Amino acid sequence: MSATGGDLGGPISYMVLEPGTPVLSSDGARIGAVDHVLADDSVDVFDGIVVARGAGRGHVFADADDVESVYERGVVLKVDAAQAEALPQPSENPAVVHDDPADPHHSGLEDKLRRAWDKISGRY
Repeated sequence: MSATGGDLGGPISYMVLEPGTPVLSSDGARIGAVDHVLADDSVDVFDGIVVARGAGRGHVFADADDVESVYERGVVLKVDAAQAEALPQPSENPAVVHDDPADPHHSGLEDKLRRAWDKISGRY
């Protein structure tokens, strides 16, 4: 597969992104597969994706800011394979991620990680 989208099909909306779609790093390494998409449908905002890494390696959360492109047969992240290893894991009580709501660049990452956990655990 190509991280440039060459054989990943055409670009698509996050709204039709299917679970199981491969997730690639910016350098073309397969990180895992889409477990589910996090979005706020009421305001049509894409929050990111939860990636199942496979082989008992759990899940990681790729924030919308970490997603470069969404294609029919793959998602390409902005981070390389080494950086993808450091993506946060969804958790019930996310660690402090230095995401200050008073900061104009506040992304709500802690809330997104909690929602991702709720989705994985079946609470959502």
